[in-house]
Amino acid sequence: MIELLSSQVRENVGCDLAAPARSAIERSTDVLADEDVQLALYIMYELFYRGFEGVDDDWEWHPDVLLARGVVERAMEEDLASRVAVPSDVSPERSAVAAALFTLTAPGPGPSVARYVARRATLEQLRELLVQRSVYQLKEADPHTWAIPRLVGRSKAALVEIQADEYGGGDAGRMHCELFARTMRGAGLDADYGTYVEQIPAVTLAAVNVMSLFGMHRRWRGATAGHLAAFEMTSSLPNRLYGDGFRRHGFDQDTTWYFDEHVEADAVHEQIAGRDLAGSLAQLEPELLHDILFGAATCLYLDDLVGHHLLSAWEAGVSSLRTA
Repeated sequence: MIELLSSQVRENVGCDLAAPARSAIERSTDVLADEDVQLALYIMYELFYRGFEGVDDDWEWHPDVLLARGVVERAMEEDLASRVAVPSDVSPERSAVAAALFTLTAPGPGPSVARYVARRATLEQLRELLVQRSVYQLKEADPHTWAIPRLVGRSKAALVEIQADEYGGGDAGRMHCELFARTMRGAGLDADYGTYVEQIPAVTLAAVNVMSLFGMHRRWRGATAGHLAAFEMTSSLPNRLYGDGFRRHGFDQDTTWYFDEHVEADAVHEQIAGRDLAGSLAQLEPELLHDILFGAATCLYLDDLVGHHLLSAWEAGVSSLRTA
C-alpha cells in the first residue's frame, strides 16, 4: 500500500487507492501495529500539514486519497472502539467531567517511561526518545488546533488559550515545537521536520495519527477535546522527569528548556483543558460526552502502547526504532 500511495502521489497520477487500502486492512492482524498501514495514513494526513517536496498540493483534497484515507480511518475507529474502555455513569456537567478526567489520568504504579528516563536511560536511549517524539513534537499543537472553528463559547476560548501558549504567545522562538527542535539539536540530532519519519514504529505513528483523525473531523470534536485534556493532564510530572534524565547526562538548560517549560505550562493547562474545554463542551453538548471520554481514554491507551514498546526494547538492550 505504501509503495503505491507514495509513487502515485509523487507522480501526480490518479488511481484507485481505496482498493489497496482495503486489501492492506484485510491482511493486517493489528491495524495499530501495522507499519504499512500507519505510515500510509501518516502520509495522507501530512498532505494537510506541510505536504511533501515535489508533490502537487492538489493531492490534499484528491478524491482517491480521501477514499483510501477513509478506509483506514474506519478500521482505526473500529479497532480503538473495541480496545478502549470508556468511563460510564459520568454526568454531562462541567465539574463531573473534569473529575472523571482527573481520575482517569491519575498516575499509576506501573512501569513508566518518564521514570526510566530519569533514572536509567542511556544517552542513546535519550536520543531515541527525542526521535520517537519528534514525529509529533515538531508540529506540536497543530492536530488539536483543527478543532478551534468547530467549538463555541467557553470551550473554544479554553482551546485558544491553551494553543496560544503552545505557539509561544506570539514569540516564534518560544513555540513549543521550536523548543523541542532546540532540544534535538542540543542532543546532536537533526531537527528538520520529518527527518526521522521512516524510523518511527507503527505504534508511535498510530498515537500521532489518532490526533489527526480526531482533529480533522468535526464529528470527532468531542474526542479532540478529551484527547487534549488527557494529554495535558499527563504532561507536567513526566516532563519534570524527562528533564532530570537529560540533566543526569550533563545537558544544559537550553537543551532541557522544552521539558522545563512544560512542567509549569501544563500544570495550568490541565485545569483549563479538564474544566473549561472538556467539561464545558460536555455541558453545552451532552451528546458529545461519550466522545470526550473516548478521546481521553484513547490518548492514554495509545500512550501506554508506545510506552510498553519503548521499555520492552530498552530493557532488552535493543533499539526502539525501526531499522532497515
